Amino acid sequence: MSDCPTKARRPSSRDARRALRAGPLPDNLRPVWPGMSSGRYRPLSEADVLAIHRTALRLLAEVGLADAPPSGVEALLNAGCTMSDRGRLLFPAALVEDTVAKAARHFVLHAQNPRFDLEPWGKKTYFGTAGAAVNMVGANGTYRESQIRDLFDIGRIVDVMENIHFFQRAVVPRDIPDPFEMDFNTCYAAVSSTTKHVGSSWVQPEHVTASLEMLHAIAGGEDKWRERPFVSQSNCFVVPPMKFATDACKCLEVAVRGGMPVLLLSAGQAGATAPAALAGALAQEVAECLAGLVYVNAIKPGAPAIFGTWCFVSDLRTGAMSGGSPEQALLSSASGQMAHYYDLTGGTASGMTDSKIADGQAGAEKALNHALVGNAGANLIYESAGMHASLLGYSLESLIIDNDIIGMAQRTIKGIEVNEERLSFETIKDVCLNGPGHFLGSDQTLQLMQTEYLYPAVGDRKSPTEWAEQGSMDVIARAEKKVQEILASHYPTHVSEAVDASIRERFPVRLPREHMLPPGTAAPAVAKIVGIGERRG
Repeated sequence: MSDCPTKARRPSSRDARRALRAGPLPDNLRPVWPGMSSGRYRPLSEADVLAIHRTALRLLAEVGLADAPPSGVEALLNAGCTMSDRGRLLFPAALVEDTVAKAARHFVLHAQNPRFDLEPWGKKTYFGTAGAAVNMVGANGTYRESQIRDLFDIGRIVDVMENIHFFQRAVVPRDIPDPFEMDFNTCYAAVSSTTKHVGSSWVQPEHVTASLEMLHAIAGGEDKWRERPFVSQSNCFVVPPMKFATDACKCLEVAVRGGMPVLLLSAGQAGATAPAALAGALAQEVAECLAGLVYVNAIKPGAPAIFGTWCFVSDLRTGAMSGGSPEQALLSSASGQMAHYYDLTGGTASGMTDSKIADGQAGAEKALNHALVGNAGANLIYESAGMHASLLGYSLESLIIDNDIIGMAQRTIKGIEVNEERLSFETIKDVCLNGPGHFLGSDQTLQLMQTEYLYPAVGDRKSPTEWAEQGSMDVIARAEKKVQEILASHYPTHVSEAVDASIRERFPVRLPREHMLPPGTAAPAVAKIVGIGERRG
């Protein structure tokens, strides 16, 4: 490289257009948006779907599920289940089908900011985070244990990502060993970091109760919370194959009675805790989720529940999970189809790359999975951003990169609009007969350049010369710069200082207040709000 100074390049009209595209677009001009209708990709035929449904009904009626807590046994027996001589709850087909018919539909997943409310029904598709990674992955590929500060930082990045529509807990705060404090602080950090819909999870029912008290305070009262519950419970209510998870079921009961939507999450792993045959793995998980649906409606008829068939995949050479495999894309896509068959809000997983860092493997696996699962029409696509090492590591840089990948997948969901205007006969005729022989400056091109075309936030489309002039940065370096910019400037303030101080007075909040404020900002004095509950911890 020459040490000679280079002459500064004058801004061009192209630079001006790029600057315009770099800024946020008004909703009516966005080329993609949350909840676009999908469903063009269908890995299962209608006969396949029906066969899986019938197998699931047989599994529930003839095999049933074990290990429900006493409260669950009582509710399910009262609903119409029977107990086998092996101590397993059996679900008659008529009970299952009647429950599906009366189950909640068309329920909104609320956000603290109504602008981000989700309407996950029909074939509307939304992308969000999820997971329980125990490590953060640095831009240089180093791994370290995740902390509560990391969870908060992930949430505030999600808060400004256009193509990530909800925030479910993505990492476990390893710096909080106490289970109650971990559950409470996980929910606290999530709802404090973003105004989008939040998902969290709990391991004991009393942890849910305490968190509900906090959520009531943030909402302005229990009545307002019940009107707009902005947190859903991610609940692994089963231990595949075909057993209830006792403590998780107790948490489920508290959430349902507390007005909290529940993600009924069955996460069998094909070849390990579910059959290696993909159809069999899907049938088992459909059966488990149908059992969960009966459970929820036995507690409270019509309570909002998400049909969460998260069919994971094993690498059968080692038994390890393979989150980025093509089989994973097939199973998650088929899960979307099964939810459509029942006309239920469905949730599944996509984007769980096996790669340990943000590299070519990660990009290929995430893009393949998102394109297929997104186009299959799953309503809620979890794990879609930031995840690495088959759910063991989380990367802030990948969170930024994946926002681009999800945007590209959404553009394929939107498809091609065909009408008289878009067929462009008059535009072609005018250019060919009247000049200039190209379409770069035509009215149609200028009108569609924002509404029809998607531009990456950190993906690079420069010429090699221009790329070199601007530092030859790869996508990880560009994403790292973006992470630093967001974390240095975006400090959500939607939870008032008074409410936050009162929560800290009553509960063991472990996220330092100083981390939630711009540098140099003084933390507020503690104020009490009546009705949050007694001090814990």
